[in-house]
Amino acid sequence: MTFSGIPAVDAFGQHHAALGRDARIVSLVPSITELLCDLGLADQLVGRTGFCIHPREALRRVPKVGGTKDVKLDRIRDLAPTHVIVNVDENPRPVAEALAAFVPNVVVTHPGAPEDNRGLYALMGHLFDCRPAAEALTAALDAALVEARAVGASLPAESVLYLIWREPWMTVSRETYIAATLATVGWHTVPADAAERYPSFDWHAPWLAGVDRVLLSTEPYRFQDKHLAEVAASSARPAQLIDGEWTSWYGSRAVAGLRALARLRRALADARA
Repeated sequence: MTFSGIPAVDAFGQHHAALGRDARIVSLVPSITELLCDLGLADQLVGRTGFCIHPREALRRVPKVGGTKDVKLDRIRDLAPTHVIVNVDENPRPVAEALAAFVPNVVVTHPGAPEDNRGLYALMGHLFDCRPAAEALTAALDAALVEARAVGASLPAESVLYLIWREPWMTVSRETYIAATLATVGWHTVPADAAERYPSFDWHAPWLAGVDRVLLSTEPYRFQDKHLAEVAASSARPAQLIDGEWTSWYGSRAVAGLRALARLRRALADARA
């Protein structure tokens, strides 16, 4: 939504009570937990997942309520939140439905591309009375998008295989936030068409012939330097580690992520020149 005074709605089109500084918030989405802190709302966070790790010092006092999938509903009930923030990809729908039975506002998020963070910032600004901070973050995002797209436009497009798992090998479809983020710098994920959002594959897949580069993400699988030789040999393509937070974390981290991706794309292009 916008900052024009029109009530913000979540990804399911639901309107929620805007309680401002009276809100008690549980976040089940690591990148949104960080966003809330960056918007000045750390003191209103009453619960988070064990995967919510940024910013570390601010979150030490915030109770954990399980993981993103194995949420402890009774613990959340005891915390009496006014708002629980969930995400379509990260939290199971049955969890959100169970929460709706006792939480006044279950706020559903689902950014599909970096520019969708504008709506996410606006939603948080509306619900929790932090519009100035949300507007400042929007300006920073817009600048980062301009920078990333400029790099992408200045270089030949590349087809990349973005690895998220090993045994089985898994990648991402072009319908994901990760793929949309990579595309801002001119990296287009393969396969071009996939029936699943996170498809598995083997190294004999015919579409691998079109790959220019393989990117090994540090999350959710923790790819490390020791995997580079294996992947380079299997793909017969250049292989590069990449910080998974640059591509898969939205919220405030999207700003730094876009800038880091732009720097990496430029550095790798310069190294090949």
